[in-house]
Amino acid sequence: MRRTTRVLNLTETGSSFYEHSARILADLNEAEAAVQQEHGELRGTLRVALPLSFGVRHMCTPIAAFSKLHPNVEFDLDLNDRRIDLIEEGVDVAVRIGRLQDSSYIARRLFDMRSVVCASPHYLSVHGEPETPGDLRHHRCLVYSNLADPNKWTYVDKEGDKRTIEVKSILSASSGDFLANAAAHGMGLVIQPTFIASESIRRGNLVPILADYDWPATPAYAIYPPTRHLSYRVRAFIDFLVERFSGTPRWDRDCKAPTTKMESVT
Repeated sequence: MRRTTRVLNLTETGSSFYEHSARILADLNEAEAAVQQEHGELRGTLRVALPLSFGVRHMCTPIAAFSKLHPNVEFDLDLNDRRIDLIEEGVDVAVRIGRLQDSSYIARRLFDMRSVVCASPHYLSVHGEPETPGDLRHHRCLVYSNLADPNKWTYVDKEGDKRTIEVKSILSASSGDFLANAAAHGMGLVIQPTFIASESIRRGNLVPILADYDWPATPAYAIYPPTRHLSYRVRAFIDFLVERFSGTPRWDRDCKAPTTKMESVT
């Protein structure tokens, strides 16, 4: 240790000793986990970071199912839309939707997040239904403020060309759930991830429009830090999520979403 009247920290030798000791303990924990795995047991805490809206709407069921299979695994969930440093905050795995900015993480693809433009039946009865994306310029629009350009909506036209339309926003918000509720109350048109819009569409509170055009779709991943030993419980949970989200998600079926060309939205 290096001590002063105000600071206590490790010397270079101390840091090296700590790193070697930490690796030995990690190897010991992994050996114990391997023995437990051979007997079908998973133990320990899974620290998982989830996007807020998606986590609340669609992660409770798979987590409950995994917990039923492995009752000795404990979950510590962080539901937040902020970008976190998995290593610094001790997170085992995170679900992220969109472009992966940190290439040092390892990613497993889960599903494609698709988008749908929609409005309430009341709004459409009063203002009419747009027939082309260009008609959006004449409508009241609700935009997601966490995007770099919230007022610019991107789509692929019927000829396969990527286009951008600038809309007039009468409301911006950092919550997709709030925007969906505002649209259901007749405030305007909104472009939404299908995993948010599907419930309101299924209930008839929102109606998909401009379905002949391809709206943005972004991949969703389970990501985790690179490590010499990936714990059995983390590996088992990621494999479980990949299998759980295989195929067409229910929320896409509810929205009757058309096949879209993959475009990352930032």
